[in-house]
Amino acid sequence: MLETVASFSLTVGETATVKKNRLAPKEAAEGQKRIAIVTGVHGDELEGQYVCYELIRRINRNYADLAGIVDVYPALNPLGIDAVSRQIPMYDLDMNRVFPGIEDGTPWEHMARQVIDDINGADLCIDIHSSDIFLREIPQVRMGTEYAPKLMSYAKLLNADFIWVGKSSAVRPSSLSHTLNSSGTPCLVVEMGAGMRITKEYGEQLLDGIFAVMSKLGIWTGEVKPVSNPMVSSDGEVTIVHCNKSGIFMPAIKHWIGICEGDHIGDILNAFTGEIEEEIFSPVSGTVFTLREYPVVSNGSLIARILGGAR
Repeated sequence: MLETVASFSLTVGETATVKKNRLAPKEAAEGQKRIAIVTGVHGDELEGQYVCYELIRRINRNYADLAGIVDVYPALNPLGIDAVSRQIPMYDLDMNRVFPGIEDGTPWEHMARQVIDDINGADLCIDIHSSDIFLREIPQVRMGTEYAPKLMSYAKLLNADFIWVGKSSAVRPSSLSHTLNSSGTPCLVVEMGAGMRITKEYGEQLLDGIFAVMSKLGIWTGEVKPVSNPMVSSDGEVTIVHCNKSGIFMPAIKHWIGICEGDHIGDILNAFTGEIEEEIFSPVSGTVFTLREYPVVSNGSLIARILGGAR
């Protein structure tokens, strides 16, 4: 059932509305568990759109197996989704920096407060993000160190390749996940794919994990596929590689592979002179879980993240 979570009028005579689709058993029962699936906080992160579609489709196909409540929020930043804009259009505002919001604040602070109030009390929230247009990420779960003991058992069921415990912009204070976790509602952040793209195989992978989590919570009684055993890392085991020149990045490796210290990651090319401005080599041995997607770079641009060692 479609429900309006928050709404306010725009100056152009239109309305900004956050909606959810609530799927619940046909017969209500006391003590039913509830899970919230959230995406679209950033309008250029589209991987979660397919996940929402396919999750609802699969539940509807086997509705008798639904034993709890599933709240699906496909677009927390509806204007951003419409404009394919990371920020809230016209406001130049990152919605993931306004939580928990204020009831009598600006329209977007008011909307953020209503979203938090609506999700709070769920047994688990899964906040789905993509990377930006510059980087491609393997399916991974991110969480702050302080909440890892509470969240790890759920994270390991999500069928991600990697769990990153530590600092991330997606879990810092003022984010949806930090606000929910600090108020007692467990929230996991999933990052996968690249901005302005939908990688169907990543979505399918995560969906198998979501159904596994729903089964653990007692929300789903139907078939559940086996999930992978993810690698788990803290910030100290992740090495970030930047370039020192401007130009065009041409990778020499594939995403999500193992490399050795000294292996060739790629080159920064000069399209004006036909020369290589910089050769980039791995400072550590490990696995590349983030790789540059957008080829234009400047001095200091992030090229890769490698799991397996620190500089």
